Parts: sequence; C-alpha cells; structure tokens
Amino acid sequence: MTKPDNKNTVSAKSFAFALRVVKAYKYLTAQNEYVLSKQLLRSGTSIGANCREAKNAQSRLDFINKLNIALKEADETSYWLELLYAGDYIDEQSYTSIYEDCVELIKLLTSIIKTTKDTKN
Repeated sequence: MTKPDNKNTVSAKSFAFALRVVKAYKYLTAQNEYVLSKQLLRSGTSIGANCREAKNAQSRLDFINKLNIALKEADETSYWLELLYAGDYIDEQSYTSIYEDCVELIKLLTSIIKTTKDTKN
C-alpha cells in the first residue's frame, strides 16, 4: 500500500481526510443515503488528489492553481458535511470531528496559497 508523504503536511492530512470521507461514505450508504454521500465522496477525495497533482506542478502558477482547486473542493466538502448534519444523517460528534479536520485543511491550503503568492522567485 502506498502511504502519503509524511514530510508534506498537506499531503498527509488530505490523504487521512480522504480516508475518513471514504469511511463516512460507506457508513452513509449502509444507511441508504446515496445522493449527498456521493457528493461528499467526490469533493472530499478530490482535495488530496489535487494536492498530489500540485506536487508535480509545471510552474508556480500551476502549483497555486492546483491548490486553489483543492481549496474549492474543501469548501464544497464543508457544505456537504453541514447538509448531512442538518439533515440528521450524521450525529453531532461525528460531524464536529470531521468538520474540524475539513476546516483545518481549508486553513492550511489558504496559508500555503497565500505564502506562495507572496514569495518572490
């Protein structure tokens, strides 16, 4: 099994988050919830995929673009989590735990993007 690069915090955190989303999807589909859970699965796993793509960016602009896409996906994921919680598909403890991880990714991605834009090279 391939493991995420633990030296790269955003890669490791986005991989761990994607794994949590996959497990949440399994739980939700076992509860016969298919529509929102599929949206959550798509956006929640896309964060890590775009972070992985950013590692091999062709330029600084391409790097920023890939991370911006990851940021948008993280924001979308937070929306699906809010909707699942408001719709009583997930309990408060589960929601709070995974939502906090999502917010942490949003903050981390925002910081990396800002720092990269501000750095002259």
